[in-house]
Amino acid sequence: MNSGTAGERGPWSRRRFVAVLGGAAVAPAVAGCGGDGDGSSGAAREAQEPQEASTAPQAPQSSVSGSASPEPAPSPSGPRPLYLGTYTSAEGGGKGIGVASYDPSSGRITGRGTLTGVPDPSYLAIHPDGGTLYAVNERAKGTVTAVRLSDRAVLGSRATGGDHPCHLSVHPSGRWLLSADYGSGSVAVHPIGASGALGERTAKVTHTRPAPGPGQQGPHAHQFLTAPDGGHVLAVDLGTDTVYSYRLDEREGTLTEVAQAHTRPGAGPRHLTFHPGGRYAYLADEGDDTVSVCAYDAGSGRLTIGAPQSTGAKADPNYPAQFAVTPDGAYAFLANRGDNTLARYAVEADGARLRLLGTVPVHGDFPRQIALSPDGGLLFAANQRSGTVSVFVVDAGSGGLRLAGEPFASPVAVCALPL
Repeated sequence: MNSGTAGERGPWSRRRFVAVLGGAAVAPAVAGCGGDGDGSSGAAREAQEPQEASTAPQAPQSSVSGSASPEPAPSPSGPRPLYLGTYTSAEGGGKGIGVASYDPSSGRITGRGTLTGVPDPSYLAIHPDGGTLYAVNERAKGTVTAVRLSDRAVLGSRATGGDHPCHLSVHPSGRWLLSADYGSGSVAVHPIGASGALGERTAKVTHTRPAPGPGQQGPHAHQFLTAPDGGHVLAVDLGTDTVYSYRLDEREGTLTEVAQAHTRPGAGPRHLTFHPGGRYAYLADEGDDTVSVCAYDAGSGRLTIGAPQSTGAKADPNYPAQFAVTPDGAYAFLANRGDNTLARYAVEADGARLRLLGTVPVHGDFPRQIALSPDGGLLFAANQRSGTVSVFVVDAGSGGLRLAGEPFASPVAVCALPL
């Protein structure tokens, strides 16, 4: 574990992440997912002129390129849908949202093409009813896009009002989309209509206090999610070393700040994942390569951040990305970028304690994001630099991880969403 501060390690921005991809991205030809490769040389993200996305619902403009086959209907035993996020403006990146399926028993992924018409879809989320997919468009003029899955029609895009959105989530009610703008350090709320389409933004908050942490030039909102109580939403800001708690007005879609939780200076909090019990959450700190157990009070929305713990990483530098917790709350997994491992933790004391069990190789380079299948039987790791998705079978009894075959090739894989 690296114990240096963010300042000693040097700031590692999202733009630098993307800028180094040119020599590390996979070749455009992707097995099983015809047409996923971009094929163009591309330019560094900061040098590229962003495309304007409409702020009004659009007529369907998407298509599925390559030899796409019909999307499987979700079933307990048959193939299930998998969607893959990428950077379309990065060298070697994809052409849109990767469309695939996976076998829930073996973990085998089958590519089914690409859903085009969605630029830089670096993070994905699904509506609770399963009918609409949402993507951030991580560009200088940030937008979020809705896609109807029944016919893969793009329902339109809305401006977040900030720069380079990197995360989004859907409120459990299905009525609100929450998004985080990394570049501007802001969070936004959009209403979701009966069709799944997005309405005009109802709230935007830019994090202005406290001051940026060591090595940071400003706020960097990295995640915006709903707490288990449903009435509070939490924003994780890497730039200000703070997790902000807001009360969401579920009628108006407005935000009222109710609390702030501060990490150590330079910790650089990136991603928060709740235990199923709702009283505790686990925080990945990108800046100083640590994790923390956090206590959560549903009545006030207040988060209390515990002492830093090891990520299990031996590489220096290492940048922990995010946690995934099994549905039964027995085990937690952490993606380690740099160390290129998955840390395994036993969850103890009803969620109040994490005990490091060890790490396993991710069989890829730079695991940007991880996700469990709905039943918790499989873990998917999107490996940004190797352009692959690794799938692991999860042992429910021990929390062990077993690689389920060769990783699946997917250009600049930065998000895997198994349904």
